[in-house]
Amino acid sequence: GPKSFYQTNSRQAYRLYSVAREFAKLKGDELVYDLYTGTGTIALFLARGCRHVVGVEYVPEAIEDAKINAGVNGLENTEFYAGDMKNVLTSEFIAEHGRPDVMIVDPPRPGMHEDVVKVILNAAPERIVYVSCNPATQARDLALLHEKYDVEAVQPVDMFPHTQHVENVVGLRLR
Repeated sequence: GPKSFYQTNSRQAYRLYSVAREFAKLKGDELVYDLYTGTGTIALFLARGCRHVVGVEYVPEAIEDAKINAGVNGLENTEFYAGDMKNVLTSEFIAEHGRPDVMIVDPPRPGMHEDVVKVILNAAPERIVYVSCNPATQARDLALLHEKYDVEAVQPVDMFPHTQHVENVVGLRLR
């Protein structure tokens, strides 16, 4: 839909999602949270490799697209929720939906709200895959996550050739 974000460079989007999947190290039985899921592209890309995926996104129209995309692809192990991340991702939400084994975070340019980082630290997933289009806010958020996490891997992906923009994927592991 017109209000939903989607990566326009489909070849590099596939590369980006492949790196995210590699860093997630899925074995098949994990509960995955995909924060800032957009139309669910990463969530749906990972869904066949895990037990269940929960996606959260601010834009309700994008969540409707994610649900449609899950149906079109025959993926029944996904669920999606719309709302402001700091209001949706709470300790109560995690208690209701389960403690994630893996979290994928792909926030907008401003990065993650401090309250979201606190909930992630309290949930303590085994692995976090942080995808970012803004290395400065990613570095700030990684410094906050360093309280419990170590960086295992870093892989930039050139989504916009011939520009200064790059997506950066970081794999984190709980200490």
